[in-house]
Amino acid sequence: MPLGLIPSQTHITTHRHHMTAPDPDALPQERQQRILDQLRKQGRVVANELALAFAVSEDSIRRDLREMAAKGLCRRVYGGALLPTPQFDTLPERVGRDDPERSALAVHAASLLLPGQVVLMDAGSTNVAIARALRDTALTVVTNAPAVADALAGAQAAEVVMIGGRIDPRSGGAIGSIALQQLTELQADVCIPGVCAVDPETGIWGINAEECAFKQAMLRASDATLIVAGNEKLGARGSFRIAGIEQVDQLLISDRVGSEMQERLAPFAQRLHRVVVAKD
Repeated sequence: MPLGLIPSQTHITTHRHHMTAPDPDALPQERQQRILDQLRKQGRVVANELALAFAVSEDSIRRDLREMAAKGLCRRVYGGALLPTPQFDTLPERVGRDDPERSALAVHAASLLLPGQVVLMDAGSTNVAIARALRDTALTVVTNAPAVADALAGAQAAEVVMIGGRIDPRSGGAIGSIALQQLTELQADVCIPGVCAVDPETGIWGINAEECAFKQAMLRASDATLIVAGNEKLGARGSFRIAGIEQVDQLLISDRVGSEMQERLAPFAQRLHRVVVAKD
């Protein structure tokens, strides 16, 4: 097993969601609320299945989905809809916000890494938290993010190597040709790219083309990939695909998952060898 990633797997029990009996007389608002409930539980809905479930035409369902998408409640795709892409504030705003789920994920992620490893991390509030949890671990952190480097500043154990280039003001990391060139001269044991969405079928996603190009280069420069994802990112998609789910060696998620999300998590356990749950 490469590079200290623990070969454990969490088996997720699913509870199949059964919609109530077809109700062609339901008001559009009532139908949309029920569609939204199903979307939140399963992460996706299929138009023809909804039409059968509600005993209405596919045109009616497509109209529902268009209206829901206009309100930001879903993301339209061919044949149905997905959860909307999560929206993120700037890095300083996210880092300064107290987030127990993120803290638990960061501590658990740090525990998966071994002394002596070279770990590649880019910008992100979760990666800043992971860096703080690594201060007493004797490893090397390579990062394009000044905030990650600052979190390790003065640490006696961890060594920090900076990747340079133009700092993107929103993401807080160096991106562009200079940063990409430096990655071609690196071979890390494990990378932890920040992602905005993780979909069990299509993989990991971002929202900025240049950032995603850097994240793709991170995967090429590393022997293993660890994805750390909060619940709002599971089952969603972004604008730019970083990699397929088969390129993820380990997915770390939170235990803050209610029974209504079990169906959304099940496909990850089916497609990944290692899904690990961080205990809060």
